[in-house]
Amino acid sequence: MKQSGFTLLEILVAMLVMAIGLLGLAGLMTSSMRNNLSASHRTQATWMAYDIVDRMRANRATAVTGGYATPMGTAAACSAAQPTGTVPAQDIAAWKSQLACVLPAGNGSIAVDTNTKVATVLIQWNDSRGNQGLANQTFKVETQL
Repeated sequence: MKQSGFTLLEILVAMLVMAIGLLGLAGLMTSSMRNNLSASHRTQATWMAYDIVDRMRANRATAVTGGYATPMGTAAACSAAQPTGTVPAQDIAAWKSQLACVLPAGNGSIAVDTNTKVATVLIQWNDSRGNQGLANQTFKVETQL
């Protein structure tokens, strides 16, 4: 008894299984890229937080009196212009500009408790492309000056 067309059916089933596997692989790659972007933003936020902390420690006398305290406010624009004014004003303006350059809708605030000399740096950015649609991510650092 001769069977015809059976190998064609096997090939079609194999192609279906392979197509489903490739679709799963494409979804995995998309998820991986999204999570990688989110991790990159968090790394940038970490570096930027420690950047301003180092600037504050370099000018400790002004920092412990609250000279670096700044509210979140509106996000600064990404600019290559050199800020002017006092050292804390220059540091804050450069920091906020860098936040806007390296993070989407990046913004930051600094609070200093003058009694305990503890600085709290808060950085926010829009992570809607990387974190399952959650728009605002926040990174917080508290440090003794």
